[in-house]
Amino acid sequence: MEGDEAEKVIRIAGSITVDELAQALGLAVTTLIGELFKNGIVATINQRLDFETAEIMIQELGMTNVRLERKNTTSKITDRVTRELSKDAVPRPPIVAVMGHVDHGKTTLLDTLLHKKTVESEAGGITQHISAYQLEYDGRKITFLDTPGHEAFAAIRQHGAMLTDIVVIVVAADDGVKPQTVEAIKFAQGANAKIIVAINKIDREGADVPRTMADLSAHGLQPEEWGGDVMMLPVSAKTGEGLEKLLEAILLVADVEELKADIDIPAEGLVIESHMETGKGSVVNLLVTGGELKVGEFVTAGGSYGKVRTMLDFKGKPRGKAGPSTPVTITGFKELPNFGDRFLERKDEKAARKAALLYAQGAADEAASANVTSTDLLRMMNVEDNSKIFNVIIKGDVLGSVTSVVDSLKMIDTKGEVTLNIVATGVGDVTENDVYMAAGDGNTVVYGFNVNVPTNIAKLAARDGVAIRNYRVIYELLDDARDSMEKLLGEEIVETEVGEMKVMGVFRVTKTELIAGGQMLKGKLVPRVLARVRHGKELLGEAEVESVQKERIEAKELIENEIGGLAMKTEKKLNLAIGDRLEFFTREKRQRKLGE
Repeated sequence: MEGDEAEKVIRIAGSITVDELAQALGLAVTTLIGELFKNGIVATINQRLDFETAEIMIQELGMTNVRLERKNTTSKITDRVTRELSKDAVPRPPIVAVMGHVDHGKTTLLDTLLHKKTVESEAGGITQHISAYQLEYDGRKITFLDTPGHEAFAAIRQHGAMLTDIVVIVVAADDGVKPQTVEAIKFAQGANAKIIVAINKIDREGADVPRTMADLSAHGLQPEEWGGDVMMLPVSAKTGEGLEKLLEAILLVADVEELKADIDIPAEGLVIESHMETGKGSVVNLLVTGGELKVGEFVTAGGSYGKVRTMLDFKGKPRGKAGPSTPVTITGFKELPNFGDRFLERKDEKAARKAALLYAQGAADEAASANVTSTDLLRMMNVEDNSKIFNVIIKGDVLGSVTSVVDSLKMIDTKGEVTLNIVATGVGDVTENDVYMAAGDGNTVVYGFNVNVPTNIAKLAARDGVAIRNYRVIYELLDDARDSMEKLLGEEIVETEVGEMKVMGVFRVTKTELIAGGQMLKGKLVPRVLARVRHGKELLGEAEVESVQKERIEAKELIENEIGGLAMKTEKKLNLAIGDRLEFFTREKRQRKLGE
């Protein structure tokens, strides 16, 4: 615990035990357990609370002088595989992540370099996965990672940055620095990667390279031309102009960094993506960072293990081995490893199985101990604020997609009015089990992202009343989820002021009818609007306007400063008098919006 008497700062990683939190807060542990009990949580002294739950409890205890902060620890997803190099380490190709704002031309730039069309296969023309490629220039290899640019793929982009030696940030010369450009800069700096800027689309009308450089300078990237240390190169992904200079710059930075790796060690690296394929089983994209991975070797990644049955390069051609900085696709894992897991070569199947089992047991113990989550607590505490729960099951084509969908759903701002409850996630097509799980709850939506819904599963879902919504573009999925959560909020009555009249004559007053005339002070008057009848500050009641007249002829409207008459329908007698005011308005039901 840090800080002074004015404010206490408690820094925790992912979770903290009840006992540890009580000590940090200076409370008796029984006091904290009692507060948890009041909120529906029966906790033990060693039970773990996640960050959000601990934060909620501090608020519930009224400790305004205590602030909770996350420790700056690195998650499994963002761990860079680093090791002390031996004297026998050899030079390796640089690993380059290409990042930037959506539509600024990252994938087109790579397509031009690699002479291939990748974006055509992506839904909506937006990169939705990390794709790894390798090209040769001037007799040397360079490994590229193409990362998504859409805002919903922050998790994948961060994953890409943390794998990377060099980040090429692509900025359109006719559009300048955008939010995802800034995000890419932060990721690259956080990963301690070297940055090169490719100022793209210089062939377009409106391209302004100096202005773009000035924008980048304002965000902490100083161009070499202006005395800084960041190379900024004008390029055109469309025409190819400047791309050779970009490749030369990448190799120059690689030389300065003296990138090396050991070969004579067990192979190691990171899982970039993983998915299931019919007839192949688990298909895993790996990036080797050390040693040499060979067909036939046993490997582990997190709690998964297997024997490398097949190995393909990024072009889909078979290969027998892969050295450092090489992206490959392998089959042979018995279960899908997780997005971002570190993989390691093992000496035999027995060693691989044991290592995977130990990892899985440790992960299970950690999950079991941290079983009080903020979602659970909020669900138990939401009786007062009447918030709703939106249950979802997420199925994606690869684990990276699932991670991004989940992270993006959590970022939808509901102002605490709707609680998102992720019932389950998984990789692969929607299955019978997904439908049964959703049907058991009775109010769960199954979202598919880039997966198939077999006909028999669709029929089963229709029979059981389960909604399956399948998308190929992530922001369409997020829009659907937002709409669904808004529907849980229900409707609200909205009143809109449209005009005001000063009464200058009263011609008829009964229990059900009012006929009067006057001058419009503001706005306008049309039939079928409602009117508040005011005598000074006193509200006499409401009426509905049935017709409007101007110069004794029925009219469609009266506008400001015009004089006219009106007939109104009332539910009780309103003693309208000269000098009273009529406030005209509309009243309608409207679907509530999140955050309103």
